[in-house]
Amino acid sequence: MSNSITNTFGKPVPVFRVADVRASVRYYEEALGFKTAPWSNESFASVARGDCNLFLTSDKQSQPRMWIYVGVEDVRALHAQYQQSGARVRNPPNNFEWALEMQVEDLDGNVIRFGSDPEQGQPLGIWRDADGVRWRHLGDQKFERVE
Repeated sequence: MSNSITNTFGKPVPVFRVADVRASVRYYEEALGFKTAPWSNESFASVARGDCNLFLTSDKQSQPRMWIYVGVEDVRALHAQYQQSGARVRNPPNNFEWALEMQVEDLDGNVIRFGSDPEQGQPLGIWRDADGVRWRHLGDQKFERVE
């Protein structure tokens, strides 16, 4: 038996706990531009946009209020789309060392952090934590609370 195991890993699929799968599917389709897998049902659904795939479930397969990060080509364009579609933008695009990033929230408080390449030469922005507290990014992974 070999000590080395060769296997191919696929992309992870986060599982978001939601109160109402049908309502969540509508929000993900209408506000966020996702498509729903045809095999989805009242208690479990798969939604996808591009290479981003999420499971939505009304049972206890996940914790409430999960967060994920999704890389996109252009956060500013996505933000403009989401302003028109009625998405719940929790924090608009802000520049950080790691990305130009915005936060979008679903009906149950799950957060998707969408990010694209940072804007070089632009000031660093404000970040919102899980409790809704705002923090100003100072660089070098240092933050100060914004009152």
